[in-house]
Amino acid sequence: MSSYYRTTPALGVTTAESEKLEKSLANRKERRLVRQILACSSEDAVLPLKREISDVWNMEKDGKIWFDAKENPKFMRK
Repeated sequence: MSSYYRTTPALGVTTAESEKLEKSLANRKERRLVRQILACSSEDAVLPLKREISDVWNMEKDGKIWFDAKENPKFMRK
């Protein structure tokens, strides 16, 4: 079970609940490309970086916003 209060005073800037699906699709895409490169090329293969494959700016969340927990205690509630 999760706790009732946040430990970090930060909230996501979004209307989306989660980026779980987008992150899993990006990781799947990366694993598939790495497998293909390793299967087709020699040992000197250059593997792509995760940022070359997926763009975090196209995901649903737009980062985090930090707030003062003492001024806004209601935001510390999950």
